[in-house]
Amino acid sequence: MNTYKTSEIAEYNDIHPNTVRLYEKLALIPKAKRKPNGYRIFTDFHMEQTRLVRTALKIEVLQNGLRKTVIEIVKASAAGNFDRAILLTESCLEKIKREQQNAEEALVIADRLLSGGELEADDTLLTRQQAAHRLQISIDALRNWEMNGLLTIKRKQNGYRVYTNEDLQRLTIIRSLRCANYSLAAILRMLQAFSDNPRTDLRAAIDTPEEGEDIVSACDKLLTSLQQAEKISYIMLSRLREMRERFSTNPPL
Repeated sequence: MNTYKTSEIAEYNDIHPNTVRLYEKLALIPKAKRKPNGYRIFTDFHMEQTRLVRTALKIEVLQNGLRKTVIEIVKASAAGNFDRAILLTESCLEKIKREQQNAEEALVIADRLLSGGELEADDTLLTRQQAAHRLQISIDALRNWEMNGLLTIKRKQNGYRVYTNEDLQRLTIIRSLRCANYSLAAILRMLQAFSDNPRTDLRAAIDTPEEGEDIVSACDKLLTSLQQAEKISYIMLSRLREMRERFSTNPPL
């Protein structure tokens, strides 16, 4: 089996040597043996494990415990427990696919509600508490959505907010998209795009952050992030199977 210096592991994986040491400290790669002078001795297993870490950490999606599962996968592999790592990766893939399905279904609901044409005349006027109860969400959620500009609520002369049928429809769209883990920024972007042009592509609008947005997270481009996570998970699965084949018969450490 080949051996490598810290600098060689770092250079091959395009990372700083301190990052290699950090991976070792966090148990993302096994502890390296040391020469009498204290220098670390890395092996082919360390090289492949570092590649796996680099790939795994490209998954940006955090919801549903996915990031925690990714770390568990890496640590299981680092410990030489490839069967567990593979099972966890397969479980991760199933979670990602469910998240994709939820995200797609939420968009279908949003498109159907937004494209439904003019609402029938309705005298519905609900208080914030009544609206929250009708939608089965918290008052804090309603308040948060309003503060973030997702909807503007009319007020009576006494200053109390009242929610109309149109408001409830918009809130239903927001609730559906939030349950699918779209960010508030992404939802606002899509609603504004539809308001500007009712024929806008909702999928593109909700999944494409604008240049002026200060901070872009995975949930601001949820569909793309989930697609990337699925692709990366398949790569991880392939590498783990190769590592099991290569290193299980010859203990890596």
